[in-house]
Amino acid sequence: MRLLLDTHALIWWLAGDDALSNRAREAIADEANSVAVSAASAMEVATKFRIGKLPDAALLAQDFETIIADQGFVELPIAIRHAVRAGEMNITHKDPFDRLLIAQAQAEDMTLVSNEALFDGFAVKRLW
Repeated sequence: MRLLLDTHALIWWLAGDDALSNRAREAIADEANSVAVSAASAMEVATKFRIGKLPDAALLAQDFETIIADQGFVELPIAIRHAVRAGEMNITHKDPFDRLLIAQAQAEDMTLVSNEALFDGFAVKRLW
């Protein structure tokens, strides 16, 4: 299975937080699965750390790329087609990071690992 981690799922995985569901934890840990992290999540972590919404994410914000690589996760860059798809979405959900994750999961036929039930309305496969 090809997984794309939502930013919160990534943070909870790294922290060993019980907020991450057992099903998600098992899927991420399963070496048969490919686990990707979006460049959108890097931007979200850096932004929210800078403005004080993720005060405990200093290490991740400062060394995102290395931490992702050390986990064996694949970097998913934001392609123009991802950005266009996200921008064209006629949805009321305005969070640009979530829009990009939804667009990437759709375009790359990936399963989005997220607790956001709201994503279910956007024709995206979601695992939680």
